Amino acid sequence: MPTRTSFSRSAWKKSKPDYVNDHKIKFPDAVREIIKTSDIILEILDARAIEKTRNLELEKLIESKGKKIIRVINKADLISISQLKKEVELKNLEPYVFYSVRKNIGKAKLREKIKIEIKKLKLPYPIARVGIIGYPNIGKSSLINSLVGGKKASTSAEAGHTRAVHKIKFTNDILFLDTPGVIPDTENSNIKTQDLKKHAQINVKTYDKIKNPDFIVMDIMKKHPNKIQEHYKIKTNDVEVLLEKLGKQRNFLKKGGVIDTDRTARLILKEIQEGKIQIHFQVSK
Repeated sequence: MPTRTSFSRSAWKKSKPDYVNDHKIKFPDAVREIIKTSDIILEILDARAIEKTRNLELEKLIESKGKKIIRVINKADLISISQLKKEVELKNLEPYVFYSVRKNIGKAKLREKIKIEIKKLKLPYPIARVGIIGYPNIGKSSLINSLVGGKKASTSAEAGHTRAVHKIKFTNDILFLDTPGVIPDTENSNIKTQDLKKHAQINVKTYDKIKNPDFIVMDIMKKHPNKIQEHYKIKTNDVEVLLEKLGKQRNFLKKGGVIDTDRTARLILKEIQEGKIQIHFQVSK
């Protein structure tokens, strides 16, 4: 049986359930503590890049603690679910729920699944804890706000916006624990080019913070032929030509009338990260 210290409902009502910051626990120790004290875990994944947004290090830690993982495949409105099922072995991710904050997909199903899994645990204390993990900027806070109704979790377009642990009341019996975004220790986008590219694709680093954005655009063009060209209606396989033509179209000019290719490349990455250019990164290596 779980041994987490219990507390009474009266004590719970006297606390601040909707939004409490714990600044004393250092990250990533905070995340490890959340995994330790949570009864179940929600792992938030990007539907466009499921395997790339799984944190296998944390999954192993969660499993070693004997905790249940429910995988939430977020941003499901940006992909074809039927096509995704052909590309990805979803059975290995069970239990999972497709979710979209913008299109209101999966909300009722996820709420029900959380309650069912908690009921199965037969906890000896009155308040169950649901830890929520995922890469930075994966949409955890927006998902929480969608589930609980109202703006309980702070959101931002900036990656890594959530700095501390947030405790948010889901129901009278369930508390959400929103953690800072976690990047696996094995990934270092400041050193490894492959990690830098991955973090740009899955929005760990937002378009305005990425180094050498033209290299990222070139890599995406190679792995996903014609996706970017079709979106901007520019026929070329040369990244330099594409950036020059698009920059000229958008009037992205520096002093002397020189095309600002850096700004142009960041525009492309911005529209990919926002889903305006729909690319499924799980089909590429």
